[in-house]
Amino acid sequence: MATTRSLLDGVRSHLDESIGVRTTESRPQLSPIASPRDIGRRANRSFGRIEIERIQPDPQQPRTDFDDEALERLAASIRDKGQLAPIRVRWSEPDACWLIISGERRWRAAQRAGLKAIDCYFLEQHLSPTQILEEQLIENLLREDLQPIEEAESFRRLMEVNKWNGKQLAEALRMNPTRVSRSLALLKLPHEMRTRIESGELSPRAGYELSKLPDQQLAKVSQTNSVKSITAAQATVRQRKGKSAVGSRGTKQTFFADHDWQVIVKSPRKGDYHQIEQALLTALEEVRLRIDNRVKLL
Repeated sequence: MATTRSLLDGVRSHLDESIGVRTTESRPQLSPIASPRDIGRRANRSFGRIEIERIQPDPQQPRTDFDDEALERLAASIRDKGQLAPIRVRWSEPDACWLIISGERRWRAAQRAGLKAIDCYFLEQHLSPTQILEEQLIENLLREDLQPIEEAESFRRLMEVNKWNGKQLAEALRMNPTRVSRSLALLKLPHEMRTRIESGELSPRAGYELSKLPDQQLAKVSQTNSVKSITAAQATVRQRKGKSAVGSRGTKQTFFADHDWQVIVKSPRKGDYHQIEQALLTALEEVRLRIDNRVKLL
C-alpha cells in the first residue's frame, strides 16, 4: 500500500493538470498603468488610431508654410470621404508625444475637419536625424513643392549632416544636379531678395541669375526692386559683370564629339571643371526642353 500511495502522490499533480486543475495563478501579470506610448494602440503595433491632440509637428520639419486654401480643400475631402491614408509618426521620449515624420498637411487638415482621432503608422525603429530629414524632404518634394528657400535650406542641411557635395546630394535624391545647384545658389542672396522670392515678387530663376554677381554688387542690386524678371536679371548680371571683368582672363574650353560636332564652353571669368560640368548640364536641360517642345533647329 505504501508503494501504491507514493506512486499516486507522485502522479497526482500530473492528473490534476490533465483535467484542468491549477494550483497557481496562470493569468499574466499586467502593468496597472499603461505606458503613454501604448494608449489607444491596437494589437498590430505598426498601425493604430489615436487622439489627434497626442500628435505634434516635428520642430525640424523642412516645411513651415502651408497654403491655407489647399488645407481647406483637403479638410473638405476628409469630411466627405474620411482619412484615406495614415500619417507616419515616431515616438519622442523627451516630448512624451508622437512627432510627425510625414503627413503634417493631412494632420492639419484633419484638425480643420474636426476629427478627434487620426490613423497613424507608428515607426518603431530608431531614425537618425539624417534619415528623418530625408523622409520629410522626399515626402514634401513628391507631394507638394517646398517654397524655394525652404527647399534650399533643406538641401543645405542634408549636405551638412551627410558631408555631401551638391552632386552627391542630387544622386541621393535622384534629382537633376542643375536643380540642386540652382536651389543652393539662392542661399547666397541677401535677406531682402530671399523675402521677395518667398512672397513671389521675384522668381527663383531670376534669383539664381542674380546670385552670379559678386557679393558687393549683389548687395547693391538687392537695395532696389527694379529687377523682377529673368530677362532683367540676366541683363543686370551681364552689365555689372562686364564692368568688373575688364582686363580679366576668362575661361574657354572646347570638347570634341562624334560626327564633327564641337561643344564650346566660354565664360568671362575664370572657372574650374566642376563649373563647366554644371554649365553643360544646364545646357543639356535646355536642349531636352527644346526637343520636348519640338523646337526646330535653325
